[in-house]
Amino acid sequence: MHQLRLFFIALQFFTRLPIPRWVGFESAWLHQSSRYFPLVGLVVGALCSAVYMAASWLLPPLLAMLLAVAAGIYITGAFHEDGFADMCDGFGGGMSRERVLEIMKDSRIGAYGAIGIMCLLGIKCTALASLPPAAIVTALLVAHPLSRLAAASLIRLMDYARDEGKAKPMAQTMSRTEFAIAAACGLLPGAACAVLGMLDWSALAFAVVAAALAAWFLARKCQRRLQGYTGDCLGAVQQLSEVAIYLAILSSFQPPLRLY
Repeated sequence: MHQLRLFFIALQFFTRLPIPRWVGFESAWLHQSSRYFPLVGLVVGALCSAVYMAASWLLPPLLAMLLAVAAGIYITGAFHEDGFADMCDGFGGGMSRERVLEIMKDSRIGAYGAIGIMCLLGIKCTALASLPPAAIVTALLVAHPLSRLAAASLIRLMDYARDEGKAKPMAQTMSRTEFAIAAACGLLPGAACAVLGMLDWSALAFAVVAAALAAWFLARKCQRRLQGYTGDCLGAVQQLSEVAIYLAILSSFQPPLRLY
């Protein structure tokens, strides 16, 4: 029952979805709920997939895909997209650690953030639109939990860069057990898709590697510029990892390159 409560707390923190009143709230639960960050991603991915499948009955695949992406943004309140834009602004416009943190805290979006989020959404939508219609559902179910596992790895391995912040309550170091739960929630949906024949095992392995590389790339920048991470950094890692997973899955559908 306590684990179910922690899941609902994570769902409330990372999405706009309502939760039962009996769940209640204690500040300690918010930290403990980080283990279910990837499971929240599975819920978001499942809802986006449902929107895509329902829209596909009435609309062309491209419009159905755009509605699925829009549904994900609505469900999460653009929580992670906002973090990506803030990180683009901060890292693009700040020279010192203090200035970067100051810019990232500003709610206004700048040129770096606007350009960054436009490029990100453009690549995300183009990658999904390039997949076969049936593979879009698989990609959504795999990418949302796996990309959130990539973000959770920063909580496990790095320090929080601010004294206070929107992610501070969840920014305590995750234990091995907590991260193992997060890893299971992030990896099992992809494994289930592979077992059911919805995704090739090699494509899944490539997606995991792509997500890990995206997380490592941004984590390295965060450590060098901030000596840690912030909530915006978690959102940026989730978004970049999600795009990397879509690209990895898309590559599995491309014919091998012939040099002769």
